[in-house]
Amino acid sequence: MASEPPGGPRAWLVWGTAASVYLLAMFHRNGMSAAALQAQERFDVGPALLSVLPMVQLAIYVLLQIPSGLLADRLGPRRSLLISLGVMAAGTILFALAPDARAAVAGRVLIGAGDSLVFLNVIRVAALWFPRRHYSMVSAFTGIAGGLGQLVSAAPLSALLTGLGWEASFLAAGAVNLLVGALVLAVLRDRPDGRPAPSHAFPSVRESLAEALSHRGPRIGMAAHSVIMVPFTVLGVLWGYPLLEEGYGLSTRAAGLLLTAAMVLPMALAPFLGRIPGSRPRLRKPMALVLAWTVTLLWLGVVLWPGGLPPFPVTAAVVLLSAFASVLAPSVSFDYARDGLPEQRTGTASGLVNMCGFTAVMLGVVGAGVLLEFGGADASFQTAFAPMTALCLTASTAMTVLLCRADR
Repeated sequence: MASEPPGGPRAWLVWGTAASVYLLAMFHRNGMSAAALQAQERFDVGPALLSVLPMVQLAIYVLLQIPSGLLADRLGPRRSLLISLGVMAAGTILFALAPDARAAVAGRVLIGAGDSLVFLNVIRVAALWFPRRHYSMVSAFTGIAGGLGQLVSAAPLSALLTGLGWEASFLAAGAVNLLVGALVLAVLRDRPDGRPAPSHAFPSVRESLAEALSHRGPRIGMAAHSVIMVPFTVLGVLWGYPLLEEGYGLSTRAAGLLLTAAMVLPMALAPFLGRIPGSRPRLRKPMALVLAWTVTLLWLGVVLWPGGLPPFPVTAAVVLLSAFASVLAPSVSFDYARDGLPEQRTGTASGLVNMCGFTAVMLGVVGAGVLLEFGGADASFQTAFAPMTALCLTASTAMTVLLCRADR
């Protein structure tokens, strides 16, 4: 067997370049939250139709996870990330110039297609450049990169939209894609010098899926990702600003500051907690259980709070803890996804894990929009988050069963 990758400063430089693509992808993915109310006015749509914009983007993202995983195994990170940046740039430019909702949906489709290639290839870089024991820690740093993308998509994007307007803001975002593409072309390489390239005898799609699903680790990762990262991602994708502005009466600036601040503490702690699954494997199970059930029970409390939404400090605390879980989700979910699989065939398993998580996000986003649009006089943000909470409860239960069976 080949020795493990060496890690070191060069590995961090290569990973950092790939992670910058993920930061940008998260900015594009979550930009609809800060732009939600402006989009509603610009395209003259209600909450249900507004939710179609991120829903279509997420649907494309989810549907392409398996093909993206296979491409990650076959093309390698460098070519895959260059393709993703080009497609996202085209989608962002189209979204910026869209004259109506139909063109805006087409732009979000392209953004989702490009985004689908990004995360899997960033963690693929981690698998190819770092020793196995460092994988969960690098995954945690990857979560931080994504968190930074969410930060930029909150208050800074909101300020940019206010100052420059819709078209200039999103055209500038599309131009950044091209600059990051030049950086990827100059710096990123698929594997360390001297490491042998994998055999080109890859299994078929059916064989790849069967191989990934035959191991318990990827199945646990699928369930874990379907709950741990979901609530804060639902807020980041669309419903964070409307919840805080319309549900609690906060200004756009205050809502942006809260969503930004919610990411700061988790990002500071993630490098320390994220190394736990790799350095102390026995703590991986309790870490997954605590994160999943904490998020589930917190949102169950929000949905069942008597008399309407909880007091603002309670909801702010729930948002903070949800952000904490979201940042740590990759270090748990994708560490499980690697169990039992060779490094050159982890793309499909990672794609399955990501697909499950974002399917739950998509259902949560659309479920909230439908309830707000058609729920009648009783429609509220409290009831809007009931579908998301039910999905988290289901996924937490499934994960707990799988982990208990793994101990037998």
